[in-house]
Amino acid sequence: MSAPLFLVESLPAGSSFTLDGPEGHHAATVQRLRVGEALILADGRGGTARAEVSAVGRGSVDVDVLSVAEEPAPDPRLVVVQGIAKGDRGELAVQAMTEVGVDEILPWAASRSVAQWRGDRGFKARDKWTATAREAAKQARRPWLPIVGGEPDCSTKQVTARLAAAAAAFVLHEEASERLTAAELPESGDVVLVVGPEGGISDAELDAFREAGAVPVRLGHAVLRTSTAGVAALAVLSARLNRW
Repeated sequence: MSAPLFLVESLPAGSSFTLDGPEGHHAATVQRLRVGEALILADGRGGTARAEVSAVGRGSVDVDVLSVAEEPAPDPRLVVVQGIAKGDRGELAVQAMTEVGVDEILPWAASRSVAQWRGDRGFKARDKWTATAREAAKQARRPWLPIVGGEPDCSTKQVTARLAAAAAAFVLHEEASERLTAAELPESGDVVLVVGPEGGISDAELDAFREAGAVPVRLGHAVLRTSTAGVAALAVLSARLNRW
């Protein structure tokens, strides 16, 4: 089993370090790391430090830093505009997309989104997506944390602007004739993918996205749920971009 990953504000400057706070508690109390066991410290911005536990305290662990590395930011970047879904389907999508390598997620208030993120509820819901992405990135041992960006509920107008600025933009749509497996991909920049909510993408939204330069694409003959469509598309893109 690979060494567990813990997030820190910044990488250790010296050869020793004390991991405390919530991450230290998790390491000492939940995972029950012992002296001599390996772990990874990551700053979520590409920096990692491989370390070994030298002592275990109450809610903290002391470590010896063995090596430090920096992984460059992914390029092209994979950005998913995720239609806000009801229940826990949005969080399931965020978790799985983080595990397969998404770089940024934008919550989208589509016209057919059943759930509405307004006011404080929107900020709380987005914070929950951010926390979900953080934990999934740790589980996947990712040195880069994905961004959950934009407004708590990006409007179609905001999404359209993002699509227009992308190096490549795609909309998953069941009636599209072009397949994502054959779509032209850029060598650099943002690849933005739109995933609709449970009710799908309206004709007006699809027309706006097309005008912004987005290409409707499909994955296959099956119609996937909003919680799984983005994951499947990211797998295709990751393979085609030689991430996998």
